[in-house]
Amino acid sequence: MEIKVANTNKQKPRSKLLWIWGGAPLILLILIIYFISTIGTGIKDEPVAPIEALNVQKIVLTEEGFTLHVLNTGPEEVTIAQVLVNDAFWNADFHPGASIGRLGQTEIFIPYGWVEGDPYEIKLITTNGLIFAGEVPVAALTPVPDVTRIAQFALIGFYVGVIPVGLGLLWFPFLRRFSQRGMQAVLALTVGLLFFLVIDTFEEGFELGAEAAGIFQGNGLVWFGALLSFLFLVAIDQANERKGAVSGKQVAYKIAGGIGIHNLGEGLAIGAAFAAGEAALGTFLIIGFTLHNITEGVGIAAPLLQDRPTWRTFVGLALLGGGPAIIGTWTGGFIFNEAFAALFFGIGAGAILQVIYVISKMVVREAGKSNRAVVSWSNLGSLFLGILIMYVTALFVNV
Repeated sequence: MEIKVANTNKQKPRSKLLWIWGGAPLILLILIIYFISTIGTGIKDEPVAPIEALNVQKIVLTEEGFTLHVLNTGPEEVTIAQVLVNDAFWNADFHPGASIGRLGQTEIFIPYGWVEGDPYEIKLITTNGLIFAGEVPVAALTPVPDVTRIAQFALIGFYVGVIPVGLGLLWFPFLRRFSQRGMQAVLALTVGLLFFLVIDTFEEGFELGAEAAGIFQGNGLVWFGALLSFLFLVAIDQANERKGAVSGKQVAYKIAGGIGIHNLGEGLAIGAAFAAGEAALGTFLIIGFTLHNITEGVGIAAPLLQDRPTWRTFVGLALLGGGPAIIGTWTGGFIFNEAFAALFFGIGAGAILQVIYVISKMVVREAGKSNRAVVSWSNLGSLFLGILIMYVTALFVNV
């Protein structure tokens, strides 16, 4: 006797009402938002003070005067009625106009005979009497992207990024002479270096995020960038692990990539200093970052100790770890945006965190193979030494 079993895996026919049920909540949400924005909530109270917010994104100094790039980050249209330079009323030209819509931009040209080296404060007074200000700490011509300046900034980035990272990689033959226990200590040293670096990257990202216009949620961009870059690299690692073990060369390139994004931020700081006319500060940052970054080459070289890398590998790692400093110097000197800079710092922090996770797993795996303690005195001492080295070299940068 044959018994027929019902096929429970039979695909259900698609209903035409499926799209209606899927789109109905969105349509109703749009209608509710339209109703609130046009008719209102029913509360007739007028606001005590007008809600206006202007953000002076950039002040460009030319031989003819000042050019301000202004963004309206408030909920309502704003009209600029008067312009003051060092508390003196001044004429100004607006392009496209003095009225700025929500998230709109305008350029304000102020013909003013500024004096090099002097500080200036520019105030914008709206028709509602609110005052927004922008500052020029030290007056100097804003660099223009000509061939000479581009080459100069590229050379600065090369000094700050590629050279010190490359010099740090030259320690590779010396590190190869270490025993198995010594190699684990070098990996722990790398974790210490990167741990300090990730804290420093987060701090610089939050500092820039606080300076960005509030509507862009600069600090949130740091966290979002860090989380997404961390998870993205974890996903790549998991895909590679299915194909085979992750090589030391792959880890070294990831370290160089994370450090490269951090060095891009250092280039931003140097370029912005020169763009603001603070040449002395820019020179100080160049020397400080060069001393600070030579230790990064050790961290990049550590995962290669059990491999046989070629000279092309070292050249690629030096360019990947230090080259972004050139891009950062160009960006900081010619175009600078706090929100994007905060996002890049967040991406760099997440990348470095993921590398710390990978190297820590390598330390645990190697300790298990040799039947040694993971948190041995040598590993612990190397971890503290890595943090101390980065802290001491950072003293040459902090002002």
